[in-house]
Amino acid sequence: MVFDEASDLDLLLFRQDHVISAAQARAFFTEAAIEHRVQSGRWQRLHRGVFLTDSGPVRYAHRLWCAVLASGPEAYLAGATAAAADGLGRPPFVIDVLIPLSRRVTRPPSGVALHRSSVLPHGHLHRMAQPPRTRVARSLLDAAQWSTSRDAIRALVADAFRRRLVGLDDVVSVLDQLPRAKHRRWIRHVAIEAAGGAFSLPELEYVRLGRRAGLPEASRQVTRVDARGHRRYFDVRYDEWRVVVEIDGGQHIEPAAWWADMRRQNDLWIAGERVLRFPAWAIREQPDEVIAQVRAALSAAGWLGRARSTTDLGSGTRPQHWKSS
Repeated sequence: MVFDEASDLDLLLFRQDHVISAAQARAFFTEAAIEHRVQSGRWQRLHRGVFLTDSGPVRYAHRLWCAVLASGPEAYLAGATAAAADGLGRPPFVIDVLIPLSRRVTRPPSGVALHRSSVLPHGHLHRMAQPPRTRVARSLLDAAQWSTSRDAIRALVADAFRRRLVGLDDVVSVLDQLPRAKHRRWIRHVAIEAAGGAFSLPELEYVRLGRRAGLPEASRQVTRVDARGHRRYFDVRYDEWRVVVEIDGGQHIEPAAWWADMRRQNDLWIAGERVLRFPAWAIREQPDEVIAQVRAALSAAGWLGRARSTTDLGSGTRPQHWKSS
């Protein structure tokens, strides 16, 4: 599109993926003209008062715009939906929309979950986004309140920090402005862990297991330069004892990645590091064996502490460090 020659209508439709509300359409067409376009099949009625201005298939992007426009002024994509719009996680089928507490929408579009809030400060909102949505820190907190899967939220938070889309100060600021939010202590705990460098769900789970089992505190995502001058990262490193724990995801079974990992491990052994490697599934399925091997490596390196079994505290007991979060 040549923007200098585009009409106001063209620009509006370009920004909104060819979705338009009835109120917006009336600035350019009469009611009769709008109805004629719908009846002739040139436009599609997505919902009461919302139209798609072409006859092609309805895509997910159209559904997002329909959800926002049908919910009226000051409506924003929120939660996991807003996070996905910022590139975090998969787009959920149910579209979360956040509106002011005072607003009422009697018939939202099918597949839209409406949420109301009395706390919608400017810093939580990305009004210029297409479609408008909450900013990442608010999206994560709302997703944590509305989701039934803690694993999914932990992965979402970890990914947001890994990609530098959010900082700990951003999350803490939102938490401070929403003192009655559900699960706020838990989301603060997960954000602190992610900010500390544990950027994947298995790494977060390993850190939790290690603390429950009484292992010493470790550094995460430690940077070093290898013998070839390349920057490398340790998943977890117990600095005082030079014990490194690497957690391998599915990508590590590819031949090229496998050899790169072995070569890196060899470099670490040559440099005097004790390297332990575990597949991500072992963190979930065999945590006691993982902890036992890490304990043995730490003991061999001179650690005098005693690690407990991951089951010593009971599966339903929260680790002690949660109490101060």
